[in-house]
Amino acid sequence: MATAETRLRPNILITGSPGTGKSTLGQQVAEKLAFDFIEIGKEVRENQLYEEYDEQYKCHVLDEDKLLDHIQDRMDSTSGGAVVDYHGCEFFPERWFDFVFVLRCSTDKLYDRLAQRGYSDFKIKENVECEIFGSLLEEARDSYKPEIVFELQSESPEQMDENLEKICELAAGFKKSQ
Repeated sequence: MATAETRLRPNILITGSPGTGKSTLGQQVAEKLAFDFIEIGKEVRENQLYEEYDEQYKCHVLDEDKLLDHIQDRMDSTSGGAVVDYHGCEFFPERWFDFVFVLRCSTDKLYDRLAQRGYSDFKIKENVECEIFGSLLEEARDSYKPEIVFELQSESPEQMDENLEKICELAAGFKKSQ
């Protein structure tokens, strides 16, 4: 089982409300660093790592144990180099991640993005409230060491570029900082 001390490359978690750009940024980071990109939603759908379908939210209910078992070997690898994208984080083992980035977005921009995706009014309201209260940032801060949790604004292409550069710089300095 790898740790931050034994991993050759860092494992990165990108989290935040739906519509903040997690998948886009995660793919860019993985591509630029030649890391493995693990889009949790896609893994769940493709490998049936869910319990049931929630009609109200129009999505599958994640089976956390199945998911954790499914990605454990990749996350515990001494080579590291995984970029994980998911809107939640509290159930992932702390030892898996060297950096946790929480993407944030103004509620008006988030509302527009979710409406463009065709989210129901109920689902938009739930996600906008989550962003207002900073629930996912709080979850990350409660689940991981404060020094590895970073809050990033993700509202414009310029901010996305800045976030990409910041994450890549931190990843490049991973072994040097230990």
